[in-house]
Amino acid sequence: MFTLTEARAELARLRPVLDEIVALRADAAELGAGESSLGGLPEFKAAQARLDELLTKVQDTGAELKGFAPLLVDFPGTLDGVPVLWCWLEGEQDLTWYHRADLGFTGRRPLP
Repeated sequence: MFTLTEARAELARLRPVLDEIVALRADAAELGAGESSLGGLPEFKAAQARLDELLTKVQDTGAELKGFAPLLVDFPGTLDGVPVLWCWLEGEQDLTWYHRADLGFTGRRPLP
């Protein structure tokens, strides 16, 4: 469980990892399509292996990966005694959203 302050600090620590995931995701997509200046099958497999390492690194923090394209990362916590997920979506600069744990992304609300 993360307080909002802890979740924001963890997100800040994870930003280089998340940025690398986004870059590798694009490279892997291009490599997987074939005929890429980035290389061939060996480079594709290396990108996939590195992505697996990075995704595991995110999950090892206690954060939950809920989406890959776009990246969606949730940090379990509580708000006013209610289980929530502090919710970060690729492209956002900070944690400014949450949703009840039982509602998922469709119940996403801005933080008060």
